[in-house]
Amino acid sequence: QVQLVESGGGLAQPGGSMRLSCAASGSIFNIYIAKMAWYRRAPGKRRELVAGIRENGVTDYAKSVEGRFTISTDNQKNTVFLQMNGLKPEDTGVYYCNGVREFTVGVYYNWGQGTQVTVSS
Repeated sequence: QVQLVESGGGLAQPGGSMRLSCAASGSIFNIYIAKMAWYRRAPGKRRELVAGIRENGVTDYAKSVEGRFTISTDNQKNTVFLQMNGLKPEDTGVYYCNGVREFTVGVYYNWGQGTQVTVSS
């Protein structure tokens, strides 16, 4: 199965920017995947979906990040990016990528190790 590896996290100041990458060992889209998404698990909270992108390029965002985050893929459709601008302390958390299943609830791939994002002055 395709493996996902997240990277690009680190420490940023409020108002700063960061770009996350999710590299796959193969093509990330197939008929069982509705969209690829970035998820965030903030300290003490459940994992939440923050941004999604369909194979045709249509994107959607959680209200908390809309206008600040941008999800994209490379031309080969084996890497998913998350450009994060205007970072806030509440953006702190471990970020994961995964595929949202098309025909049923849940995610398609095994979860990767995620990448830690810390926003603090």
